[in-house]
Amino acid sequence: MTVLDDIEQLAVVPVVEIEDAEQAVPLARTLAEAGLPVLEVTFRTPAARDAVAAIAAELPDFLLGAGTLVTADLVVAAVEAGARFGVSPGLSPRCLAAADELDLPFVPGAVTPSEVNACLDAGVRHVKFFPAGAYGGLDTLAALDGPFGWTGIRFMPTGGVRPENAAEYLARSNVFAVGGTWIAPRADITAGRWDVIADRARAALELRGAR
Repeated sequence: MTVLDDIEQLAVVPVVEIEDAEQAVPLARTLAEAGLPVLEVTFRTPAARDAVAAIAAELPDFLLGAGTLVTADLVVAAVEAGARFGVSPGLSPRCLAAADELDLPFVPGAVTPSEVNACLDAGVRHVKFFPAGAYGGLDTLAALDGPFGWTGIRFMPTGGVRPENAAEYLARSNVFAVGGTWIAPRADITAGRWDVIADRARAALELRGAR
């Protein structure tokens, strides 16, 4: 199985901002012990690269992702740090080329038919749908399924996905996983509320039953 297949099996990807790299390994261990060994560390804090490197060194089997990869240089930095997959909020040919060259499973973002078409042209079949809530959410995914469902392209909605609606997203045939910040919000990571995060991770695993 590929990394993206493993992510599909777990169904939910915690999306996090880490401000202190010292908190990265305790967070990853918490998620792994709760049964959700996957994480997208967003590259929008100064500590992100070091956080990814720390997790990669301590937990080599963890499904460790780097997000907000909006330039080719960030794709390179993520791979050098040890990320096993990359995610971007948008579609960048340069990012796709860098990921391909480095053999990094990569999930670019697309919300319009033209962007989805560009993903297909690039050979991409796993796409981030962000910000899901602002771009029509479930209704837009249903509309995109008409012209694109037969191609096998599938989405990871993120942005506006919450425990209350995640099951609805996962029930859609063109959704392979959802991304969400609710499992490990920045405030809980900073405060080291590992028990609270573990409880949310275990609850998130139950969403797999929506499929």
